[in-house]
This record gives sequence, C-alpha cells and structure tokens, in this order.
Amino acid sequence: MSRALPVAITVAALVAVGAWLTQPPAPSARDDAPAAPGPPPAPRGPSPAPAEPRLGRRLSVDAAIRELELIRPPRSKVAEDFTASLLGGTRFRLVEQRGTVVLINFWATWCPPCREEMPSMERLWRRHRDRGFLLVAVSLDSDPALVGPFMAEHKLTFPVAIDSRLEIANLYGVRALPTSFVLDRAGTIVALAQGPRTWDNDAAHSLIEGLTR
Repeated sequence: MSRALPVAITVAALVAVGAWLTQPPAPSARDDAPAAPGPPPAPRGPSPAPAEPRLGRRLSVDAAIRELELIRPPRSKVAEDFTASLLGGTRFRLVEQRGTVVLINFWATWCPPCREEMPSMERLWRRHRDRGFLLVAVSLDSDPALVGPFMAEHKLTFPVAIDSRLEIANLYGVRALPTSFVLDRAGTIVALAQGPRTWDNDAAHSLIEGLTR
C-alpha cells in the first residue's frame, strides 16, 4: 500500500528538506544464451487498441482520504475566495470554479518535497482535467521569474498562480510546504494534506473520480 510521506518544509524558516529515497523496480534479468528450440507459438489475433489505464482498486472517497492520510476539516467550510495572476498573465478567481473539483497546492521551486510530488500531480491533472477537475499550484517564490523556467524544464502543464507576497498562503493559514487543499464542486474543503503525497495512485484517482461524479 502506498503511504503518504510525512515530510514538509516550514515557510517561516525556508528549510530545505532532503528528498526521500525511492527504490525503482529492478530491471529484469537478461540471459543472452540462446534458448533451446521449442514449439512455435500459437497464432494470436490482433492486439486490442490501447485503453486508458484502469484503477487497480476503486476506493470510496472516505477510504481514499484515509489511505492518502489527508486531514478532514473539523467542520464544513467553504474555501476562501481569492484572485491571482497565472503564469502568462491570465486572471484566476476561485469562486468562478464552482461546479469543478479543485486541488489547490501551495509550493515553491526551492522546496524539494514540492518538486518530488509534482510529477504525480501532473499525471493526476492530465487524467482528470477533462472531467470537471482543476489543479492550481500556488507558487510562493519571491521571484516569479523562476517559476516559468521551472515548469518548462519539468514539463508541467497545470495552471500556476503567483503569490509572491504570501497573501493567499496567509489567507489559508499555510505554515508548511507543500500544503494541498481538496475542494468539492460546491467549493467546500473536503480534505487537506500537509507534506507531499503520491497523487497518481489508486487512492488519489479514486478520490478525484468520486468527487467528480
């Protein structure tokens, strides 16, 4: 079972936390010796067209929140509205996203755990963006000029809002990076994550699918 990674960086101290280790699957052993002749393989029909990857396990929203180790707010609360400029100058206002499930991620280019979770966030975004899901990453970099090159270098395509003065971060009470808020279609905060998560596992996909139904 993929577990959440309890690592975060405090905004006040700007302390860089080292990235955690991941162990990639070992490559299959290769035997260059010629194999003994055997019977010819049975004829096969045409390969089916590639299908979209399916969930290995389909979880309920509650089960997905537990598996991702997200925090449930103690009471129902609509997320604070905010307006920000996106990379490229487009205006973004949260209240205009009602009817869409939104993941708000607070991050910075100097934050190693933020960088670690972003590839999985990109995969989550690409899979669900046409199904009523929006991911917006709020950058707390003091120099906005760093953000565009970072996104291009890592081939990240989700929208990025600029919060150099920490106005949005303070509005949401963010004290560590990364911090993420999951909002339902009504704009209510369903759950939040303090520290990085794996956003492309069965639990994460089940959470978004359950909320966008």
